[in-house]
Amino acid sequence: MNRTGLVIALGLALVIGLLFGVYPELDLKLAALFYDNAQNVFPLKLDAVAAFARDAAMWIAWAFVVPALVTIVVKFIRPERPMLMSGRAAVFLLVTMLLSAGVLTNLTFKSYWGRPRPVAVNVFGGDKPFVPWWDPRGTCARNCSFFSGEGATAFWTYAPAALAPPAWRPLAYVGATVFGITTSGLRMAFGGHFFTDVAIAGLVSFLVIWLAYALIYRWAATRVTDAQVDAALTRLAWPGYRLTQRWRGRDVGPAPSV
Repeated sequence: MNRTGLVIALGLALVIGLLFGVYPELDLKLAALFYDNAQNVFPLKLDAVAAFARDAAMWIAWAFVVPALVTIVVKFIRPERPMLMSGRAAVFLLVTMLLSAGVLTNLTFKSYWGRPRPVAVNVFGGDKPFVPWWDPRGTCARNCSFFSGEGATAFWTYAPAALAPPAWRPLAYVGATVFGITTSGLRMAFGGHFFTDVAIAGLVSFLVIWLAYALIYRWAATRVTDAQVDAALTRLAWPGYRLTQRWRGRDVGPAPSV
């Protein structure tokens, strides 16, 4: 998560955005590689092994964030106890997953950007016209193509890769890249997304993770310690904890000072 990575990501975003903005038909040509004109279908969509691989990819990604989720839930239940894992890591993993794969994808773009999926456009047997990635005026009503939630989730694995030991971090980044590309390739092969949907999803995830890592770990003005995160969550959880303890007949007093 250094400046070199940021420059590469911004460069890719510029190249992909301009190239597919000027030549939007490239999205159709790439999608056509996975389409069988004779059978009028994306064949891999019917493959049980490929479908399992798609589901497994999401299980793997979410498996990385489950420890962080459990840690924060337990902290709110028992705020007087130290956190089960690094406070910074827990917040970093959970917040980046929620932003990249949840808020920005499903609650923002996919709900208001009406780009139809490949399987829905008339070029591939659907009934809707194709629109380029930059045009939100497509005829898709909900759960639309731009940008890919599963692509964003797969590329979110850059977040745990960023927390790997320094000696293993380059290999972790390579693994996250391969995982993201493979998962995104499956979404294209199923006719679920165009190339720009998955590419932009990956770039958005990376940029969210890069910024969150800088805020929490790198920039002196904003970086925090595990103790500070623990103390902040303790203060946040204490009123609810104190109330539940009062119902049980004991007053734990105000939040402990740190």
